[in-house]
Amino acid sequence: MISVDEALEHVFALVRPLGATCVPLREAAGRILTEPVVARRSQPPFAASSMDGYAVAGDPPPGAAFSVIGESAAGHGFRGAVGRGEAVRIFTGAPVPAGATRVLIQEDVDRDGDRITLRDGADDQPHIRAAGTDFAQGDAVAPAGRLRPVDIALLAAMGHAELPVRRRPEVALIATGDELVMPGDTPGPDQIVASNNFGLAAMIEAAGARARVLPIARDTEASLSLALDLARGADLIVTIGGASVGDHDLVAAVAEARGMERSFYKVAMRPGKPLMAGRLTGTPLIGLPGNPVSSMVCGLVFILPAVRVMQGLPPEPAPRTTARLAAPLSANGPREHYMRARSSADGLSAFDSQDSARLGILAAADALIVRPPHDPARNPGDTVTCIAL
Repeated sequence: MISVDEALEHVFALVRPLGATCVPLREAAGRILTEPVVARRSQPPFAASSMDGYAVAGDPPPGAAFSVIGESAAGHGFRGAVGRGEAVRIFTGAPVPAGATRVLIQEDVDRDGDRITLRDGADDQPHIRAAGTDFAQGDAVAPAGRLRPVDIALLAAMGHAELPVRRRPEVALIATGDELVMPGDTPGPDQIVASNNFGLAAMIEAAGARARVLPIARDTEASLSLALDLARGADLIVTIGGASVGDHDLVAAVAEARGMERSFYKVAMRPGKPLMAGRLTGTPLIGLPGNPVSSMVCGLVFILPAVRVMQGLPPEPAPRTTARLAAPLSANGPREHYMRARSSADGLSAFDSQDSARLGILAAADALIVRPPHDPARNPGDTVTCIAL
């Protein structure tokens, strides 16, 4: 049995960043760029007014008068030049006419027909954005991490309709067990409704990957072999249940008979001890426990970090933070414990029951308190490590 940190290192060794693909800009949010993107144009592409007012030449004193000779609006610039004693009516974002060096804001002038006069106490700022002040043609950007909405806006402004991004990982999910039926089907007297595969699929897709939910594999070698055949082409295979050592736990035996090279089996964590990983004919395979909470917690701790690596992000564990305890905790045992907890104004309180079959408690939790092995008893006000849910 190995530690969580050791198991995660083994998982990282099994996966690698996927190749690149080109996607339309509208499909690029949340994706990872595979190379820097170069601006195809400058922004703004011309000197532009930052205010509504009048474009004039020079630095006129209060009382100066000008003849209005035209108008420059966004998308419709003035094609002539501005000379001494002349002004062009201009609007925010419009091109500054040739010869103009300053924009008099409209509140600082009096207009009478085609004549304007500059008032006393006028703003002396030029109110002109020089060409390329945001970015210049040829500037390269490579946003760190996932493309955010503001990154999409920037890359659109740079003139890109398509972007080179990391391919979405495809994760095949195989729930196993004679006791399972699909949601909507009527369970027999000894059966339950499959939930882990759907919860994991939602988790995986929220992280930017694609989940392929395969038919339930029954507790026979033939059924599990068929499910593994259906998983071909996936970037990662995740089995759910059947990874322990019971008479009906067949995942390890069937996978190894098909050539799987096992990386590890059993992790010193609670919930989630019967966790397995390896490589099956070149494809990473992670075998999760079948208990609902164990499955979802292991998905958070192992599957999502693996998906991140396949997307080209650094190999990092699930983000952790710290919080104060609102209620006491007894001493922890020999395994790293991920305790379902709920936050309040006083801090975090672990639920009284940590039964790994109770999915409802996980749904009611908003954090996991992470207890190191042999962590001593904790009191209210103590600081603990946690993972937000």
